[in-house]
Amino acid sequence: MRRIFILKRTEAMLEYSLVGCPLFAGMTPAQVEELVVRCVSDVKEFAKGEHVVRQGGVINHLYLLVSGLVRTEMITKDDNVLEIEFIDPVRPLAPAFVFADRNFFPVDVIAMEEKTVLYLIPKSVFQKEMMQNETLLRNFLRINSNIIVFLSGKVQMLSIRSLRMKLAIYLLENTTEKQNTFKWRRTHAQLAEYFGVQRPSLSRTLGEMVADGVIALDKQEVTVLDRRKLQSYM
Repeated sequence: MRRIFILKRTEAMLEYSLVGCPLFAGMTPAQVEELVVRCVSDVKEFAKGEHVVRQGGVINHLYLLVSGLVRTEMITKDDNVLEIEFIDPVRPLAPAFVFADRNFFPVDVIAMEEKTVLYLIPKSVFQKEMMQNETLLRNFLRINSNIIVFLSGKVQMLSIRSLRMKLAIYLLENTTEKQNTFKWRRTHAQLAEYFGVQRPSLSRTLGEMVADGVIALDKQEVTVLDRRKLQSYM
């Protein structure tokens, strides 16, 4: 019975491709597969709307999102909800906090799609693996460095009082001169939480930008029409 259980568990772990995960950059598919089978202790699946983890929970594992989509949000001291980001697979959750002295989840993590799946690797196992794999260690350090860059940008965004400037930064970061269209991944309510403003203020500012000919809106799609003018808002 135990052998059958192990085989089924292994099949479940190999159901998702992890080759594109930045944690495994530079590793062959065979190496990634061997690492997963060797290190993953649990596979957890969540339905849309379920909490994957809650803010303040102790981190005893490396949580690796392999399928679905999650949203991270933080409850402030004033009991306001502050959205941090959406996370696509395949990425680790809160890797910078795994080995911290205060190793608690800094955010709530909520599944945004049905069948959101995570692999769990005990942190002691992951630490041993990194000590034996220079590529894995280098990737882990790079991911954590990029998180610091992201969070510094988030702090900068929150420190800006002008909603128009916040929107300009967000739109410029999500488009290029060649690719000037993208789809909102957030509802207007979620966008308002992300920018730390009230929804009517967001709708009014977006309407003003449309009236100024800077952007065009079509349901969940936004197109930057005047990139230079958008840059002038900053």
